[in-house]
Amino acid sequence: MTFVERFAAELVEAGMQRMAARVFAALLASDTGMLSAAELAERLQASPAAISGAVRYLSQVGMLTREREPGSRRERYRVHSDQWYETFTRRDRILARWEGTLRDGIEEAGPDTPAGRRIAETAAFFDFLQKEIVDLMDRWREHKSELRENGLL
Repeated sequence: MTFVERFAAELVEAGMQRMAARVFAALLASDTGMLSAAELAERLQASPAAISGAVRYLSQVGMLTREREPGSRRERYRVHSDQWYETFTRRDRILARWEGTLRDGIEEAGPDTPAGRRIAETAAFFDFLQKEIVDLMDRWREHKSELRENGLL
């Protein structure tokens, strides 16, 4: 599928591992949002080892979940419809941790030093992002609700 390879290339350009990007795009483009490792390997013409490494990475960063097939030991991998919302919400928590560490760095470097001012600017940027992300996610939920009401989602 052209979309899968094109979107995967965009994700790679943004810094994601190539096979992880392909797996994520394939899941996103599947009707159910869920595929087994064998189905992914077949669709992507990739080795089971490559699929395994990609799903491990995507699972670790919270971009997919693993589910067991009922009555089977085989796992299926799922991307959720609110995937981007969840991903950005998790990033907000990461930004909060980074900001805390940066605040410690300001004190360590000294607030009146060039390094301290540079670290302070970075901390202020992350603080700004955190506040904006909260508002942005609220607006997204409202917008998504409107789209659903109008039959566009």
